[in-house]
Parts: sequence; structure tokens; C-alpha cells
Amino acid sequence: MSDEESDQQLSDDQKLEIAKWFLTNSPAGEIQYISKDIRSVLMDNDLYNKAASEAFPIYNKNHLISIEMPNRSGDVVVTTFAELSDTEYLDPRTAQVAVVDHVKQVCIDVRPATDDELCSPYIEEFRCDLDAEILKYVGEAYKKGVCSVYCINGKDAEGPGLDFELAVVINASRCSPQNFCNGSWRSIWNIEFKDELQVVELRGKLQVGAHYFEEGNVQLDASHECKDSTIFQSPEDCALSITNIIRHHETEYLSSLEGSYLNLPDTTFKDLRRKLPVTRTLFPWHNTMQISLTRDITKELGIK
Repeated sequence: MSDEESDQQLSDDQKLEIAKWFLTNSPAGEIQYISKDIRSVLMDNDLYNKAASEAFPIYNKNHLISIEMPNRSGDVVVTTFAELSDTEYLDPRTAQVAVVDHVKQVCIDVRPATDDELCSPYIEEFRCDLDAEILKYVGEAYKKGVCSVYCINGKDAEGPGLDFELAVVINASRCSPQNFCNGSWRSIWNIEFKDELQVVELRGKLQVGAHYFEEGNVQLDASHECKDSTIFQSPEDCALSITNIIRHHETEYLSSLEGSYLNLPDTTFKDLRRKLPVTRTLFPWHNTMQISLTRDITKELGIK
């Protein structure tokens, strides 16, 4: 690269895109710290405010952050399933709509949800029973976990005979910046109730993120997708079956992750090495004591 090219200044649009990338890709619980650094680097409040206003909503929805409502009636989960407008998010459990300040990540107002924003009594029975079971499961499985259940299709169905779809979102974050580590578990389950076939089909996406940054910078970003199904039953029986399926798949995935990372030193790290070193002989992992750099150098140089 020539000196002229290296001295070329970035345009405001380029700075904006770079700032947005860093903000939207912040690890769990770290966007507020990164935003301070971005502001100091940009040295342009207007440019920073524009980047933040565009990036924070994306980050908040991707990470399924939960925000406490001012009347202490509960937490609202910021997700596309609950989005009524750019700043309004439905909390179906309390039948309220929270007005959210994305950049500050706080709830600034709350109002009752209208009938049009809520699902029909028939659908609400399925949603409410499932929400109660998922709430119990999350309380047992995740420390400080939050969850919510939404009707995302067919919310106006008044009785049997029509298909509808619910979505379950679960988020459990553990942020400990003073110990240089943050992490989160996020899962989204789309649940289709097919009345004619009398079947309930589930599609799950599980995401795990972790960041450890004491004397280094190590990040984990893993995801897993799965499918399952059960029979269409009463609201209470459906809720139990669906929750058991979710519990099974999430527990299985967590166990597979734990197993994989426990075996990292013996499997993955070794696989990263070349199969044969420059000597064209396998490294004796079973007996590393036979390798002596001092002895080999002495022999090579003929030193006695």
C-alpha cells in the first residue's frame, strides 16, 4: 500500500458501518462498554448517535435482552416476536406493552395492551399453559433465566379447526466483567399446531456465546438446530409435552458441549497440529519424556 493510500481518510459512511459492526457484534453484556470506546474513537457525537440508534435495536433483539418494566410487574423480552413498533414490545404474560429506549436499554413507559395486540381466548389458553410450564423449566435449569411465549401466527383463531403457531424464547446471561468473563444462552422454539393433522411440530435454534478476556481474548460462538414433534392434545397436555421436548434437546446439547470442551486438550488441539512434523515421524504423545531438545542439539553439534 502506498503512503498516499495509507493516509487516505475514511468517509463518514465507512466510519458509520465500522462502528455499527463493532456494536452489533459485541459479546453478551458488553455493548455498553464497547459503545464508550466507539464514541471516543469516532470523536463525533452525531456520527456515534446515528450508529448507536441503528445498532442497539439489532443487538438487543439478537441477544433477547430482558428489561425490567418501571411498575415492577415483570420483565419484557426484546425480540422480533414481541415487536409492535420500533420502540414498543408486548409482554403477553402481563398483557402490557413496554416502551423501550434501545440505547440506554431501559423501559421508559408501559401501557395496557389492546385487544387487537393480544391473541384470542382459545389461543391464549394454549399460550398461557405453555408459558407456565416453560417458566417452571427455566427457573429450574437456568440461573436468572428469562422466557416468554408469543403467538406469531393465527392469533385470532376462535376455536378448533385452524392452525396456529407459538414461539418460545429463552435467555440466560451471566455477566461478570470484574472477572473478565461474560456468557449467554439463547434458544428460540417455533411451535406449529396443525389441527387437521393433529400434530405439533417444533423447530429449535440454540445459541451459546462466551467471552473470556483475562490476559487474552477467547470467544465461543456455537449454535445448534433441531426438530421434533408431538401429538395435538389439550392445552395443558400440549404444554407438558412441548416443555419436556425442549428440556430434552437443550439438556442434550449442553451435555454435548461440555463433553466437547472437556476433550479439547486430547482431541481438538492435537488435530490442529500437522499430522507429521518436519522429521516425518509422529510425535510420541504417549511418551513425551523421550523428547529432549538439549540431548538432540548436543548430539547434532557433537558436543560432549
